[in-house]
Amino acid sequence: MLQIDNLHAEVDGKPILKGLSLVLNPGEIHAIMGPNGAGKSTLSYVLSGRPGYDVTEGSVTFDGEDLLDKAPHERAAAGLFLGFQYPVEIPGVSNLQFLREALNAQRRIRGEEPLSGGDFLKRAKAQADALGLSMDMLKRPVNVGFSGGEKKRNEMVQMGIIDPRLAILDETDSGLDIDALRTVGHGINSIMRKPDKAVLLITHYQRLLDYVKPDFVHVLAGGRIVRTGGAELAHELEREGYGAIAA
Repeated sequence: MLQIDNLHAEVDGKPILKGLSLVLNPGEIHAIMGPNGAGKSTLSYVLSGRPGYDVTEGSVTFDGEDLLDKAPHERAAAGLFLGFQYPVEIPGVSNLQFLREALNAQRRIRGEEPLSGGDFLKRAKAQADALGLSMDMLKRPVNVGFSGGEKKRNEMVQMGIIDPRLAILDETDSGLDIDALRTVGHGINSIMRKPDKAVLLITHYQRLLDYVKPDFVHVLAGGRIVRTGGAELAHELEREGYGAIAA
């Protein structure tokens, strides 16, 4: 599904990714861990097409097509979803309005009919109920006045409504208490753990992986993947830190 080959990227002329290679197949969940400054968030921004993150070498293909050649909205329409470490607030724009416009814009690009208001509301309510978010909150401006946990649950609702093929989740567990962590983990599993989908889960801590069991855990250090293992690798990192691996 996603193939990253010898990816180099820089920000403001400073090299961050320095030869990163990775393959995600349909049905797989990959966790990426690593110390601060290793390039984890840079990888998520490069894949989603954020301006200012410049690829200087290497390639990325998604379903056999050149991902780097697509604009951010084309990547979203192709099936990519980026979950932010710090979801932004958008005053004056309701969640429902935002999500309906986003979903139907993607459907139009794919040549699909837009969802009617009624069908969209049914879809939104089903996802909100599954994530413990009230419809009243979905009517509020995007993330305005939400707690950290509510913002992350709201983002899971967004992911469920959009229904992407590949979710790139950048420290989705950041700032979550135990209950919110369990809810977000359930959301990831229920929405994305399917044979035709994949997840790239970026995290500092092993705790989210208790709920979202990864097929592979990768250690990113110095701009490249330096070690790959199974779920046991995350436990090792939790016990011993990154020092020996990232040296």
